[in-house]
Amino acid sequence: MKRKEQVLFYQFRDAAKLELARSVLRRMGIATKILPENAWREKVGYLLGAGGFKASSAKDDGEFSFPHEVMILQNIRNKRLDEVLRALREAGVPPIPFKSVVTPFNTLWTLRRLCETMQKEHAFMLRQGEKGQKAEQ
Repeated sequence: MKRKEQVLFYQFRDAAKLELARSVLRRMGIATKILPENAWREKVGYLLGAGGFKASSAKDDGEFSFPHEVMILQNIRNKRLDEVLRALREAGVPPIPFKSVVTPFNTLWTLRRLCETMQKEHAFMLRQGEKGQKAEQ
């Protein structure tokens, strides 16, 4: 049985970019959902609609500012992931640097933790790229 493919969008400010991405995914049979700004308090599993997750009872865990667009892909892996990313690129959707595939581990994380982890990984990759460029010079 094929599992439901789904993509969650968080922090998209460019409505045209978001709509273009959603239309590409719809044509591919992939469900999409736009997350509200305060979704960072919730577990990823809850945001995906997975069983066994409840809404967060925490009313105030401080502030969280994450200015980047995030795309979270559920049940989209390997060749299918390549296919989806290629379709978005070919349709002219501008790059979305913060992407994550859902895993059994990150479904248990809050969206905040997922975003912070992606930000650290992104910064690490940028530093690695800069080191590589310096080594070539």
